[in-house]
Amino acid sequence: MGVPAELRLLIEKRDRKKCSYCLTSEDNCGLRMHIDHILPESAGGKSTVDNLCLACFSCNVNKGANQTYLDPLTKTIVPLFHPVRQKWKEHFGWDESKINIIGLTSCGRATVLLLKLNNTTIVNARRRWVSAGWHPPD
Repeated sequence: MGVPAELRLLIEKRDRKKCSYCLTSEDNCGLRMHIDHILPESAGGKSTVDNLCLACFSCNVNKGANQTYLDPLTKTIVPLFHPVRQKWKEHFGWDESKINIIGLTSCGRATVLLLKLNNTTIVNARRRWVSAGWHPPD
């Protein structure tokens, strides 16, 4: 089911046309961001401003309908990062090169792993974006 145009514009403005998970900008990826249901519709999630966020193709596909994943450090299943209720900087950071995302908390680590936030393709792209001064985002 599609999201009404007015709601999409509101989400785009709030999320500043960036993926809420990996922070890739729409301008850098060259594709329109997907609208992600943080709590999937299949689990009762609604198309409301507090349950929707922008996600790049890769993050959206890798997240799928998952709501939890394994924290590789504690070996426990934890909730994934909730981009509307939680602050990115409290759960993630950049390595020294500003190319790789580091999970700082259990949900951050699980989200990095499940969404493959440091897959080879995006890491290579971020390397180019850093050299061009387009990354990291504000």
